[in-house]
Amino acid sequence: MTNLETVDLTNKYLASTYRRYPISIAKGKGPRVWDADGNEYLDFVSGLAVCNLGHCHPKVTGAIKKQAEALIHVSNLYNIQPQAELASLLVENSFADKVFFCNSGAEANEAAIKLARRFSRDNFGRDRYEIIAMKNSFHGRTMATITATGQEKFSAGFEPLLPGFSHVDFNDIAALDEAVNEKTCAVMVEPIQGEGGVIVPSDGYLKAVRQICAQKDLLLIFDEVQVGMGRTGKLFAYENYGVEPDIMTLAKGLAGGVPIGAMAAKKDVMDSFSPGAHASTFGGNPLSTAAGVAAVKAILYDGVMENCLSMGKLLVDKLEGFKNKYSFIRDVRGKGLIYGMELEYGCSAVVEEAMRKGLLINCTSDGILRFLPPLIISESDIEEMAGILDKILAELK
Repeated sequence: MTNLETVDLTNKYLASTYRRYPISIAKGKGPRVWDADGNEYLDFVSGLAVCNLGHCHPKVTGAIKKQAEALIHVSNLYNIQPQAELASLLVENSFADKVFFCNSGAEANEAAIKLARRFSRDNFGRDRYEIIAMKNSFHGRTMATITATGQEKFSAGFEPLLPGFSHVDFNDIAALDEAVNEKTCAVMVEPIQGEGGVIVPSDGYLKAVRQICAQKDLLLIFDEVQVGMGRTGKLFAYENYGVEPDIMTLAKGLAGGVPIGAMAAKKDVMDSFSPGAHASTFGGNPLSTAAGVAAVKAILYDGVMENCLSMGKLLVDKLEGFKNKYSFIRDVRGKGLIYGMELEYGCSAVVEEAMRKGLLINCTSDGILRFLPPLIISESDIEEMAGILDKILAELK
């Protein structure tokens, strides 16, 4: 089918929950994709940080093919070998002792919310169930996670929201300390706010959050759905800040493009999930976890994080150069290979023109271009991106 034919089918049969661009991506390889009409694009969106290894990474596709020929799905009533192997990889390379698998970041955060409430009830009684989250955050699209999300645009029209959540400003430790009360059981925070505009923590902020949680017997939940799995140059973003959470959520880049989510926690916390307390029919099935094993091993052992750091330095140099060159660029911020470039005005026109010139980038929040290239991106790819973007920005002067 052509781009137009797919667009027509989409408009006719799919719910209007996305503002889709008028192309249909038909094929991908490494950092590049091709649409149904054969047009090539350099992909600096990576499926919104899902395709951390690029498109169709040979180790991931090989694992999927092999597993699909053996066993695609079996219930969690039975032990699943690649699920156990993926859990061991995550535990052995993190603070966590136990892992729960599901299908998405929203489900992982839902599981974290439930676990925090169950743990608090087990240890402190029924009246301690409230969670403090951050303004400008994003945690998912379920009823619990849109309530936890600190942006009204995601929850508007779905009221009444769930009780038991409050929000304070990110990077404001005094506001967090003041918000804690006798009903608080946990603090939920993204180490870097991705959907909120690539907002990085100020020096010492996450350590101070950890200290408050320790002093007041609160659980600390890190949502690493977007910034985990090597995106910041470390396997997990918390490693950059010398802070360990009690619970961490993952998804996106965990399985190289296959839908998966995970909630990892310390043993004493996860023990509050007894058999039957929580479940997911498809969570951690053989196909998704086989892909996850291949993806995590590639990130750990194939120089992916080292490349992320070196290419991240080149990327930020290019973006900072644009900031110095164009007065309408307010800020450049990020870490590893997640960066935001804030403009004085909306950036949708930049995204659309970039697409016409063969570059896929993303606009998040108001006027913030978000750069999420695959972690296997090369120097020549970044030079190509910068050349295209420079021409577009020059036209905005």
